[in-house]
Amino acid sequence: MNPFSYVTATDPAEARSLAAEGAKYLAGGTNLVDLMREGIETPERLVDIGRLPLAGIEDLPGGGLRLGALARNTRVAADRRVRDRYPLLSQAIVNGASPQLRNRATVGGNLLQRTRCGYFYDRHSACNKREPGAGCDALDGFNRMHAVLGAGESCVAVHPSDMCVALAALDAVVNIAGRDPVPLVDFHLLPGDTPHVETVLRPGELVTSIDLPPAPPGHSVYLKVRDRASYAFALVSVAVFTHLEEGRASRVRIALGGVAAKPWRAYEAERLLAGTSLDDHLIDQAAELALADARPREHNAFKPELARRLIRRALKGALS
Repeated sequence: MNPFSYVTATDPAEARSLAAEGAKYLAGGTNLVDLMREGIETPERLVDIGRLPLAGIEDLPGGGLRLGALARNTRVAADRRVRDRYPLLSQAIVNGASPQLRNRATVGGNLLQRTRCGYFYDRHSACNKREPGAGCDALDGFNRMHAVLGAGESCVAVHPSDMCVALAALDAVVNIAGRDPVPLVDFHLLPGDTPHVETVLRPGELVTSIDLPPAPPGHSVYLKVRDRASYAFALVSVAVFTHLEEGRASRVRIALGGVAAKPWRAYEAERLLAGTSLDDHLIDQAAELALADARPREHNAFKPELARRLIRRALKGALS
């Protein structure tokens, strides 16, 4: 591990002033510390933000809910307001990691965790995300876990979060100190020519909380397919929310995980289903439309069909 300095911050303004170029914020550390052990992250300074007053879960005027960036995943998943009003989020968090990790991991850390691509973690492999301009060994390597949507020739890594897939379906908003809130669906970036730039955050910026809008009545389902039941990362996951009025869908949200560098909203499929009775034929059409632009590689050609089946199952489950 490379030498680094360690400082603690007592308020958000101090944290931002301490987070100079080459610094990283430390909260739960469940991802950052691993990356430092592997030599992937080599910060010159760690700014410990664990003492900042950002761990609360607060009701918002109008019926929404604010999740502090330092709220532990276990606390969020178990909160009665989350379980009653946003069960989709609770389901996703519980599916995301073991209890030990959830007890330590934070909302902000989950949002900002980095890809689990094996080539990213291997310093001897070419990885544009780790070293811009180096190339991407995953393109022609073992790419079973990799992206089928929104990827290019620079990077095919996927974002590993379960929580963020649910937040995308719930129209969550990310609050950042010193700037306007950012919709979660716009917070993470597709790789393009700069796969090392993963979010809209600028150096030193600090996520303070995530806001959930008032929860409309409806039904939600979170489904995740993984190689083993014991807290593996998703091959494909789907978060679905539906609300019907007089037998027709007044609100449909479909978000996918494990298929792109960010939580993937299936907007065209949502538009197709809006205002309809969500019959089997339309659900099949929506599933096809959601994966119409999929571009699988050698080892993940199964992912588009797997995603289609999960979308069908989740929508029918929400309806039932």
